[in-house]
Amino acid sequence: MQASPLAAYGMPPQKKRITIQYALEKYLTDAKSRGLEKATLSKLDTTFKKQFLPWAIGEGFEYLDEIDLDAAQNFRSTWTDGALAKSKKQERLIGFFWSCVRRGYITQNPALEMGKIKVIHVPTDYFPRDEFDKIVDATYVYGDPRGGFIPLEDLRLRLRAMTLLMRWSGLRIRDAVTLEKPRLQGDSLFLYQAKTGTPVYVPLPPFVVKTLNELPPGARPNPRYFFWSGNGEPKSAVANWQRAFRRLFEIAAIKKLDGTLKRCHPHMFRDTFAVENLLAGIPIDQVSLLLGHASVRITEKSYAPFVKARQLQLQESVRNAWQIASL
Repeated sequence: MQASPLAAYGMPPQKKRITIQYALEKYLTDAKSRGLEKATLSKLDTTFKKQFLPWAIGEGFEYLDEIDLDAAQNFRSTWTDGALAKSKKQERLIGFFWSCVRRGYITQNPALEMGKIKVIHVPTDYFPRDEFDKIVDATYVYGDPRGGFIPLEDLRLRLRAMTLLMRWSGLRIRDAVTLEKPRLQGDSLFLYQAKTGTPVYVPLPPFVVKTLNELPPGARPNPRYFFWSGNGEPKSAVANWQRAFRRLFEIAAIKKLDGTLKRCHPHMFRDTFAVENLLAGIPIDQVSLLLGHASVRITEKSYAPFVKARQLQLQESVRNAWQIASL
């Protein structure tokens, strides 16, 4: 076997350079093998296969070691997302290069020194009880101007059931749309399996359970799901429900104190679930568990104003206790 020319001079053979496309294929294949959520895999595909790889080819980059800090920042300059989406995308980019470092493809992470993207966190908004009642009332007069495939009263009832489900379970709209019927056991809804292996349930009020159990079928009923036909991609079904909620919020016409319309979206039902539980005195670690947050810090960050409001409630309770003790 012929020795390498470098070995003849006592030098180690030169390491094979890794192409960007090869590294991405390995990274995305590994992501799928780890059983990541479909939505997460979709974001990775968008960031790397639809954006990063075409950008690299257009810039004339073929090999991974050609990407330095300047190149990474140039790629970031092409992003047109909002600040929060940019921040998440940058985290994915850093994660990709870290995986390449661990595999020995490169020795340094070129994206690590990218400046942090400033994200201004808008305080979470929610629906106080009077506003939520207006939304429920709007389901009784809701009408889709385009018509539909199921009777109008059935459509209204299904929309009302979805509204009640998200408010009292804290489910995200995608999880609510694809909710399987066996997950409702009596009055308790199975949310997810915690990392400890313990199932997490949330009890639902009787009127919500009754509404779900009496739910009329949709246009393409499937006995496995409450709301979804099971056909196609869930995101298409979610998009249909989001359109329905935009119309519902228009009918409800909730206004702020200054008379302007309040910006409403379905995720606020989840926020309402969290806020009302916090204000009712449920410990934040338990609320975090119900929401499925990876850390209590995420819950604290998202609902900081309402954690403070709960603290003020506790302080007032202590002051009231002083008055009782002094009698």
